[in-house]
Amino acid sequence: MSHVDPDAPASHELGLVWLRRDLRLHDHTALHHALRSCRRVQLVFVFDTDILQPLLDQGIRADRRVLFIHLSLLELDAALRRLGAALWVLHGSAAQALPQLARRLGAAAVFTHRDYEPQAQQRDARVAGELAGAGIEFHAFDDQVLLAPELLRTGQGRPYSVFTPYKNAWLARMRSEGARALGERRCELSPQRLLPVPAQLPGIVQPDGMGFDQPVSLPTGIDPGSSGARRAWEAFQSRLDDYATQRDYPALDATSGLSVHLRFGTVSVRELARRAWEAAERGSAGAQVWLSELIWRDFYAQVLQHRPDVAGGRSFRPEYDRIAWEQAPELLQAWCDGRTGYPLVDAAMRELSRSGRMHNRLRMVVASFLCKDLGLDWRLGEAHFARCLLDFDLASNNGGWQWASSSGCDAQPWFRIFNPVEQSRRFDPRGQYIRRQLPELAGLDERAIHAPWLATPAQLQAASLRLGIDYPLPVVDHAQARQRTLQRYAVVRDDAAQAVAQRKPAGQGDLF
Repeated sequence: MSHVDPDAPASHELGLVWLRRDLRLHDHTALHHALRSCRRVQLVFVFDTDILQPLLDQGIRADRRVLFIHLSLLELDAALRRLGAALWVLHGSAAQALPQLARRLGAAAVFTHRDYEPQAQQRDARVAGELAGAGIEFHAFDDQVLLAPELLRTGQGRPYSVFTPYKNAWLARMRSEGARALGERRCELSPQRLLPVPAQLPGIVQPDGMGFDQPVSLPTGIDPGSSGARRAWEAFQSRLDDYATQRDYPALDATSGLSVHLRFGTVSVRELARRAWEAAERGSAGAQVWLSELIWRDFYAQVLQHRPDVAGGRSFRPEYDRIAWEQAPELLQAWCDGRTGYPLVDAAMRELSRSGRMHNRLRMVVASFLCKDLGLDWRLGEAHFARCLLDFDLASNNGGWQWASSSGCDAQPWFRIFNPVEQSRRFDPRGQYIRRQLPELAGLDERAIHAPWLATPAQLQAASLRLGIDYPLPVVDHAQARQRTLQRYAVVRDDAAQAVAQRKPAGQGDLF
């Protein structure tokens, strides 16, 4: 992490602020320090081909994440133009394009935020090296998390691998630091502090100019930019107190809708944590639980920072790499397509395909189903989520999948296997969510809709439903699959049982 003397006078003529997953102009650490250190600043974003080309190579042409970024950049550019400046947007390899632009503009320093993903760290090391060779400083600050990954250690000096002790240490640190940790990083912009619009400024590249299809739309209720984040937060405030009791029910509008804004930094996580902290101090149980979800983000970020090998497909707990998974591509495809015959699983997977969204409770249900009903490798599910999720975050996605497969830190015990029918009856008791996503099942009553294969012929006829034609029969029997899973996990049974005996399992975070 870079350190800039906050009391030192502006020492540089021009600083370049490199935006990545921080698409806003307020409470922005890198911009804050750039304004303190430089007389003028220029903001830049790079559509990095090193990130985008692998998506195109996978055949992903309609990517809502690219659209969300593009629309958020348009909003940023409009805000800067009202001040007589503009956003510089490049399309190319960031490791090459960013240093080239810094030299072209005569920037004395580049300011950005740390990224904890291994490939991003390699990219930043290359950029820093290129800049150093040109005599340009490189400053990276922590901003996407509330506490930097290095700040919290166990009593033995090790990184935390269990959430509850980490959360307790996190809360203790926050109470001791107070406003220093959650305080706003002020960014007072004015025309005098911004580089005027250069004549050679390229236009903001459109998604179809980068190989992505147009048109593609964002899900209903997801608005880009800081304005979208503000509207989402304002709407969530009225639901915050009920969050603890309603967040697990996908038919309800009970979650924050802010995960994509946290992912791309159109809102400051410090601002959200301040609000949550204040409400929690007033006794809001919902705010206390939601604050825990923000702490989960920090927890998974520090796991990735200290164990980058998990991003390369390694289990956090190495013994789980001994598991022999099924080789059944037809079952994987049925899961991806929402054709497993288990309505809650299929409803969640079809919503993911259509919108890029999935409720957190359902992420746990479908992940458990993939690993412990279908017996398929958790890495296959992790990769599918990475392709589809609008709010995809490597640290949280990897942590969540390893939690579900029992291979990760603070994982659920290997013998805990979600029953998809019981999960459906408990968290969508009237079948409202299922009917919304699977209209072919809308005619079934509140009992039959959770397990259509148990419906009577009269119920199926009344619902105009032909099993195996209009809706698939179950691809596996849950009870039998459960027994096969217990046998499959026998290779780690002793290790896992010992680990469970040594600690109390914790709940799963809402940002998986």
